[in-house]
Amino acid sequence: MMDYDAELRMHNEVLREAYGIRPADHILDIGCGAGQTTRDAARLAVAGSVLGVDVSAPMIERARRLTEAAGLHNVAFEQGDAETHRFQAEHVDVVISRFGTMFFRDPVAAFANIARTMRREGRLVMMVWQEGRQNEWFTSIEGAVAGAPVAAPPEMDPFSLGERTTTEQVLVHAGFGEVAFTEVHVPVYYGPDVAAAVEWIGRFSCVTDVLRRLDAASTAKARERLVQTLAAHVTTDGVWFDSRAWIVRAHRR
Repeated sequence: MMDYDAELRMHNEVLREAYGIRPADHILDIGCGAGQTTRDAARLAVAGSVLGVDVSAPMIERARRLTEAAGLHNVAFEQGDAETHRFQAEHVDVVISRFGTMFFRDPVAAFANIARTMRREGRLVMMVWQEGRQNEWFTSIEGAVAGAPVAAPPEMDPFSLGERTTTEQVLVHAGFGEVAFTEVHVPVYYGPDVAAAVEWIGRFSCVTDVLRRLDAASTAKARERLVQTLAAHVTTDGVWFDSRAWIVRAHRR
């Protein structure tokens, strides 16, 4: 079954190795989705605790069900926006996030709020996309659907933290130091074949937003271009596109 966890399975392996979580750590997972990263952290923090936070109520409910089925008892989930959520002060040792921090309305305010829940010298370990032009999945798929790459609206820009200098400045202004970037160059997975990939990608808001503005003839042409683009990326192990991300590490000052 295709879902966000399947799409990012290689990214998740890299990020899990980067956490550096200790058994007694208290962890906060920002933008936890269905909780895969939260459960990964819980299995490392066996004598600690993990809180997963996401703005989506359906995702939080799914995360709770999957976590209960996994038999993990050191995990909790809360629906909320990390930019304004009232977290317990100076409680968290490590904040993690897998592509869950790029859509804040006010990034400095959001990361300052996150910093307040961290203990002194607490660590931030997050994965974010590099700039759009560095990501084949974006340039190829957006170009196929729209006929040319389309810039995302600022409030929904998945690449908002892709530029190193900008992201470092945001974190420093929010109360972090020792900001470091590690490049992650692994592909994204879109399904076992073209049909599955079309179905999965067809749910992306950036794709539906473009198609919604087209007439019937233009929509048919866009879908044909998309199928051709996906077909060019079929391997013996499914449909894959190149991608580039950062693991960003920082410490609370």
